Amino acid sequence: MDLQKHTEPDLRKHTDLRASDADRDRTADILREALAEGRLTAEEHAERVEEVFRAKTVGELEPLVRDLPAGHGPHSSAAFAAAPSRPAPGAIPSVADENVVAVFSAAVRKGRWRVGRRTHAYAIFGSVEIDLSEAIFEHQHVVIKAVSVFGSVEIRVPENVSMRGSGGGVLGTFEVDTLDSGEQDAPVVYVDGLAVLGSIEAKPRRGKLIEDILDRVGDRLNAKLRRHLGH
Repeated sequence: MDLQKHTEPDLRKHTDLRASDADRDRTADILREALAEGRLTAEEHAERVEEVFRAKTVGELEPLVRDLPAGHGPHSSAAFAAAPSRPAPGAIPSVADENVVAVFSAAVRKGRWRVGRRTHAYAIFGSVEIDLSEAIFEHQHVVIKAVSVFGSVEIRVPENVSMRGSGGGVLGTFEVDTLDSGEQDAPVVYVDGLAVLGSIEAKPRRGKLIEDILDRVGDRLNAKLRRHLGH
């Protein structure tokens, strides 16, 4: 299959992003809808789906749906917009909704829990683990402020959220992976922190996705398909 690989200059910074499982699933859904509408033959559909699961970047996924209507809709143009580097002024309260503290001990926050707009984590000669991979996000912007002194703070997020980091270390390490979700409604997690002779680390948990985001995307595609079949 000879598909054009050229990307527009103003989108290059987005198309160079590594593709997530959610990005691949979304592209596969568009191809499935195109097959149902008769825009693709069964052979073309199978060939493109094979390319979807080989793709490593967003830029490799885009040509697979560029000649389809869903690849040029409003959702597509906003899908890869980068999240802001900071939340809007006043959007996040200065007082924490929850404090997770470990002093000469360990503290863990994980499972199915509701994430507030601001969470503070303090590891003093101890360790804190905050796992958002199964959490319920009721707010689009979430701030986690982490302080580690001779300790460690580990933060894990689902793959289909956006994440930004601001902080540093004093004889310590501060490491936050920058993530951009392919879903414009996805939560944005901001990690602010200071590590003094300690460590702060925030990364995605492989294979973990926020299911309600995928449900909303799936509902929109299913509604379109039902409208088409009803004609």
